[in-house]
Formats: sequence, structure tokens, C-alpha cells
Amino acid sequence: MTAPRVLTQVRPVYTSEALAGRIQGTVVLELVVEANGHPADIRVIRSLDPGLDEQAVIAAHEWRFEPGRLAGRPINVQVIVMMDFQMR
Repeated sequence: MTAPRVLTQVRPVYTSEALAGRIQGTVVLELVVEANGHPADIRVIRSLDPGLDEQAVIAAHEWRFEPGRLAGRPINVQVIVMMDFQMR
């Protein structure tokens, strides 16, 4: 089996509340990369802030992957994705 590979990665957007609160850290998501390369069944497994969690999920929906393969055929694969929120 080969693991999925990220092709297109969209960065999450900081909410104004999180900026004002100077919240930084990582939202950890679990999702399924479907055989067509699209993410599905996205859920937060480690929360940072409700608004940032939502933004992480929104961004993850826009990601595209080269799907995982088994015996050369594309398959659905569950993966963990980390979305970092760092103020610069």
C-alpha cells in the first residue's frame, strides 16, 4: 500500500477573535482521502479554538491528494492532518 500524497494544500484563515486573543497552536484533524483524491469525513481530534477548528475543517475540504494505492488501484485511506496557526 502507498500513502496518499498532498497535491494542493490550502492554508486555514485566522479568525479575528483568535487574532485578538493571540491564540496559536495546532488543530489536529482526522479525515479519509477518498480514491478520487478528495477529503471526506473530516473531524477534529485535537481542538485549539472553536473558530480555528472550523477554519481548519474548511481549509481541509479544499485540499487535494494523490490517493493511496493498493496493488496499483486507488483506495480510501484514513489520515491525520495537522493545521498550524502561528502569528507572524
